[in-house]
Parts: sequence; structure tokens; C-alpha cells
Amino acid sequence: MSVAKVIEISASSTKSFEDAILTGVGRAADTIDQVRGAWIKEQKVVIEGGKIKEYRVNMSVTFVVGQVDK
Repeated sequence: MSVAKVIEISASSTKSFEDAILTGVGRAADTIDQVRGAWIKEQKVVIEGGKIKEYRVNMSVTFVVGQVDK
């Protein structure tokens, strides 16, 4: 049986929500071993002059921290 931990992270992109997600997941995977999944909790945009300037996502990232033997 595995033991997992969940952390919340925020990421942003000037391109798209997908790019913001890829940026956040990529950064998490660079610094944390055994990333297993992400849940996108919130999406929002920053608007300036009637145009989208930035895409932002808040997500929960799950990663395995160890195995438990019975």
C-alpha cells in the first residue's frame, strides 16, 4: 500500500490554461519525486484593456511519499 501527500500549487501562463497546467505540473515533477496526479481546482484570467493578459490555475498535486508494508 502507498502513502501519498497532496500539495496545492498555482501556475500561470501568457499563452493558455493548458500551458499554465503544463508549467505547474512540470515544475512539481522537477522538484518532487513520484508525482502521480493533479486536480485542477480553479482557473482564472487576468484581463487588461479588454484582453486576456494571463491565464492562472490553482491545482492539487499528489505524489507518493512511501510504501507501507502490512
